[in-house]
Amino acid sequence: MLRNGLEPWHLLIVAIVVIVLFGSKKLPDTARSLGRSMRILKSEAKALKEEGGSGAVPGEQARPAMPADAG
Repeated sequence: MLRNGLEPWHLLIVAIVVIVLFGSKKLPDTARSLGRSMRILKSEAKALKEEGGSGAVPGEQARPAMPADAG
């Protein structure tokens, strides 16, 4: 049924429906808001990736190694 996926005319129909539903006055604000949200998501994902690469667990401090023979 969806073997070919979305074709260009499908996207055109979706764009027309969005314009009719939201109106041309709200679209720039909506696009701006979506862009901000995407930037925030991207920066948070990057920070999470960098934090995960450090090998440290958040909230856990480095402890000095205890010798096996303590005595």
